[in-house]
Amino acid sequence: MGAWLIHAKLQWRTLRCQHQLFKDYYQSLIPLIELPINQAPLIAMDLEMTGLDPFKDQILSIGLVPIENGAIPLSHAQQKLVQIRGSVGQSAIIHGILDNHLTQAVSIEEAMAWFMEQTRGRVLVAHHSPLDCRFLQQDILTIYHQAVLLPAIDTLVLEKQRLLREHSVLKEGSLRLGACRERYGLPIYGAHSALTDALACAELLLAQVAAMGGGADISVGDLLT
Repeated sequence: MGAWLIHAKLQWRTLRCQHQLFKDYYQSLIPLIELPINQAPLIAMDLEMTGLDPFKDQILSIGLVPIENGAIPLSHAQQKLVQIRGSVGQSAIIHGILDNHLTQAVSIEEAMAWFMEQTRGRVLVAHHSPLDCRFLQQDILTIYHQAVLLPAIDTLVLEKQRLLREHSVLKEGSLRLGACRERYGLPIYGAHSALTDALACAELLLAQVAAMGGGADISVGDLLT
């Protein structure tokens, strides 16, 4: 999606949106579109879910890691566990979150209000952003009766574009977060923790931007999807 189109969509939604929470969210993003990527306030995110279908599966945890002026202030990284209906079931094999881990979790309503507050004025970054965004959009629609636009920088898309300039065929698994990080010499982290994966995504973006020349000549809008 081109920068001008995202800018236009955000402006249109700001004018038409009746819910102040989302009007403020869109307004906070508009001035960021033209900023150089190495100066823009960003926030990497990752979700753990009970499955891959936003219509029947549920969010279990949300990890958020800010990126400011090309650095990661770890003291501001946050994670929320989220209450679900029923049991985590067999999905615990993937993410390691058990039912008893959720006894002190926040409600999905609290989680979405927290997410909107923490991400206002920051551009989202995720690895395979459509999956996470679809879950967030579905829950926000259910809670607020509001369809929300969540523009994001997708590190998977950036890496795919880079690799396709060098190879006509990509190896299976070459776009997984760990595989992408390995190509930049980044350390291996344990997978399937929302906070750890958000941090891994943030670090990957910084490595990708450095490989592009540092980002001074690349605007946020150039990288948004």
